[in-house]
Amino acid sequence: MTRSPSTDLFAYYQTAKTWIERSDFSGEIRWQAELQQADFSESDFLREYAWVVLNSGFREAVIRKYFDYISLCYCDWSSAKEIFELGDVCSNAAARAFGNIRKLRAITHTAGVLDQIGFANFKGSLIADFDSCQILPFIGPITATHLAKNLGFDVAKPDRHLARLATRFGYCSVHDMCLAISERTGDRLSVADIVLWRFAERSKAGPTSIAASDHCSN
Repeated sequence: MTRSPSTDLFAYYQTAKTWIERSDFSGEIRWQAELQQADFSESDFLREYAWVVLNSGFREAVIRKYFDYISLCYCDWSSAKEIFELGDVCSNAAARAFGNIRKLRAITHTAGVLDQIGFANFKGSLIADFDSCQILPFIGPITATHLAKNLGFDVAKPDRHLARLATRFGYCSVHDMCLAISERTGDRLSVADIVLWRFAERSKAGPTSIAASDHCSN
């Protein structure tokens, strides 16, 4: 009997999740599963904004190597007001480890936005419509989804690894693929995302080529 793309997807997901659970990255699954949408603080937002912006276009392992140092340069994300007031000091110090000064100054700019609007007001606008964060530098549709996921919103980021998997398994989008996994396993969309992304990124494994099925509807 020929296996369906759905069967192959779920088998692939279970393989991926088992691999992650036995690896040094097992804590990522627990972290993602335990995040709650309304729980993030000003410090959380600044840290995750910086993480997403710095990672865009760079390998995650490179940014992880320097992120603790960069965090210290930005007062450990303790205060948007303090980061904004010390903007040049923070950015110039961080530039010793990370040379893209435009991205570093974007962190200072965003701290200024939070300080001016007030974090409570800013957070309320994100909960009402997370796409509103695209007013911030270096945040577009994909990075906005990445940021939302890291702050506890139950979404899946359509990055190149997951988009490739969705196409191979016959789904129109990363969201549809992760939704199918969620409905089958009970895992959150964001958990399915981190499992599939980390497995693809670390193991370099991928499914065999699968023809598109009727998951994709107009």
